[in-house]
Amino acid sequence: MITLIVAQDELVGGTVTVSGDAYRHLFRARRAAVGERVRLVDGFGLARWGVIARAGRETGEILVGEAAPANDPVLEVDLLVPLPKPDRLSWLVEKASELGVRRLRFVSSARAPRELGSGALERLRRVAASALEQCHGSRLPEISGVHPWSERESWADSTAQRFVLQPGSPALAAIDAGRGPVALLVGPEGGFDPNEIAELEAEGWQRRGLGVRVLRLETAAILGAGTLLAAT
Repeated sequence: MITLIVAQDELVGGTVTVSGDAYRHLFRARRAAVGERVRLVDGFGLARWGVIARAGRETGEILVGEAAPANDPVLEVDLLVPLPKPDRLSWLVEKASELGVRRLRFVSSARAPRELGSGALERLRRVAASALEQCHGSRLPEISGVHPWSERESWADSTAQRFVLQPGSPALAAIDAGRGPVALLVGPEGGFDPNEIAELEAEGWQRRGLGVRVLRLETAAILGAGTLLAAT
C-alpha cells in the first residue's frame, strides 16, 4: 500500500495532480502504475482511497474515491521535550510521527537552553511527513518551539492529564482514551532543576517513571509516548 500526503482542497475536490517530489516518489521510487490503488491523506486526519488515472512524464493524476481508514490513535498525546542534540533530533520527530503523537512541542528549561536554527522547523515537518506516509497514518503532528519556561501554563490543554517523567516515580501506564488528552513532559539531560519540579507539581503535573535506568531524553520521550498510546 502507498500513502501519499496531498493538499486538503485536492482531497475533497475529486482529482489530485501529482508533481515534483511526490511524483518522483510515486512513479519513480515506488514505480506505481495506472489503475493502482493508493491511499490519500491531508495530514489533518482525513483519508480517502484513490486510483491512479494518468502517469505522464512529469505529472500524474489520481481520482479520489471513498473514505479510507485514518489509522490514527484515539488518544491525543502531546509530547513536550527539550531539544536533544542535533544528530538525534530528526530521529525523535520521525518516531513521534510514527506513533501518532498529536503535538510535539520543544520546550526550554534551566538545563536545556538550546534554540532551533533558522529553517529547522520546516525541515523537521518534512521528516514528519515522510514518516507519516511510511506508517500509513493520516494526521501530522503539530511541531513548534522552542517554548520558553515562562509560558509553560500554555504548553498543555487545560483539560489534559499532565505527566512529567521523573526517575523513581510511579510507573507510567497506558491511559483510557476516553479520559481526554494527555500531555507528557520529558526532562533534559541531567533532569529538571528542583525549583522547576516544585513549580510543575504546584501546577498539577504528576510524576511518572519508566523504570530504574537513566534514559536519554529522546529515548524516554518515545518510550513514554508509546506506553500511553499502546492501548489505542
